[in-house]
Amino acid sequence: MIGKQRTSPVVPIDQVPPADTSPYRPVVLVVDDESAIADTVTEILSRSGYAAMTAYDANDALEMALLTPPELLLTDVVLPGMSGIELAITIKRIFPDCKILLFSGQASTLDLLASAKNDGHHFTLLTKPVHPEELLARVAGSLKHRETHAGATAG
Repeated sequence: MIGKQRTSPVVPIDQVPPADTSPYRPVVLVVDDESAIADTVTEILSRSGYAAMTAYDANDALEMALLTPPELLLTDVVLPGMSGIELAITIKRIFPDCKILLFSGQASTLDLLASAKNDGHHFTLLTKPVHPEELLARVAGSLKHRETHAGATAG
């Protein structure tokens, strides 16, 4: 990425919605090998009421997930070593209830997604750059579906 100029709009942190004050904080594992992106997404989620954890590669993400199981995995598709799709499949095998959101700025990920879909894995893809409002809406939507299921089975 050195030498490339970003065309992403800059969103001031004060425009990120305030944190939810409820004691429940869904655990979200954010994985991206670009630390600036991973750290920014984690900060946005943390300020919005999520217990966000950051990993910069799939191996670290797996170790973190084993220590603190995530309710949602938000991972870049293109990672060094294991891809984000391989990570997502592995996390789903270990934690079947974990929701998955993938994000990428590369068009080549569509082929990887198609291959995963042919193997029976269906993942939602967010395209980088993603605006904080869209990110938060997708995360909340993914976790709301889970809470609805949990509420239906608990009662």
